[in-house]
Amino acid sequence: MDHQGEFRRAALELGIPDDEISRFGRHLRLVIGLPRYGDGSPVGHIGGLPRLPVGMKWPSAGDIPLPLFLSVDCGALPRVDGIDLPADGTLLFFVDQEMDHEDGSGRYARVVYVPDGTETAVAEAPGSACVRERADVRAELRAELPLWLEEGEDEDWHEFWEDLDWEDMSPFQQQLVRYMERELPHLDELRALADSLWSSGAYLAIGGYADDEVINSIAEQTLAGREKAGEIPAIPTAEWYSRLEKEKHRLTSEWISLVSEGEIYEEYYTSFVIRRDDLAAARWDKALAVTSFEAP
Repeated sequence: MDHQGEFRRAALELGIPDDEISRFGRHLRLVIGLPRYGDGSPVGHIGGLPRLPVGMKWPSAGDIPLPLFLSVDCGALPRVDGIDLPADGTLLFFVDQEMDHEDGSGRYARVVYVPDGTETAVAEAPGSACVRERADVRAELRAELPLWLEEGEDEDWHEFWEDLDWEDMSPFQQQLVRYMERELPHLDELRALADSLWSSGAYLAIGGYADDEVINSIAEQTLAGREKAGEIPAIPTAEWYSRLEKEKHRLTSEWISLVSEGEIYEEYYTSFVIRRDDLAAARWDKALAVTSFEAP
């Protein structure tokens, strides 16, 4: 389905200029929400037992088996521009959330792709501790924007944009504000339209923007690595934050959220992210998992 065309036609009917719709559309991503309840047939399941290729061992980190996080049938998902998943086959996501959160090396998470036509069997669990409760999921769409373009519903982000004095903003933040004011005068209407067309509230989703904390960590490591390698001069402390904001802005176009959970209070929640080029080339070993824990 031509989702961008659908959005453009609806926006033109509201009297919004075509060039402004195009600018907004460059930032708009569609996300495949995976709710447990709703209409439609299941497209996969959270937890439970996976169907693995015959002869394949249960994914593990050393002698620690990794629980199945999500199994999804790629052929049953809606086709969405920007989410270059395989046209068929099954994607399996495994993660030991507690160990992944404590270790941070990525060794406690795994992505496995099983092509259509592969002989598979329901795997026997190595132990009861690695089997989460199974729940089928369905598919629906949600519109998503980068954090700096979102409406300030979250208290911290709302304060970030609306309570900062102009002189307290970094030069790059000021640049983004000028861009919104100059290039997107109908931003409120465009955001409301996108939300009216695609408004899944599912806490588990495929696609969209990588979690801000994940991108921030990647950006910090990237800048530090380029400094150490002598690719860029040492960044003065006073300029570090502005450079970090620019690097995060650049990285949001390179990385995509493969699968992410919403924040769950006093529980672990995991995001799998991947570079766009690695996703297009099906380099599943390049996916990065980050598990967080929301606590008081």
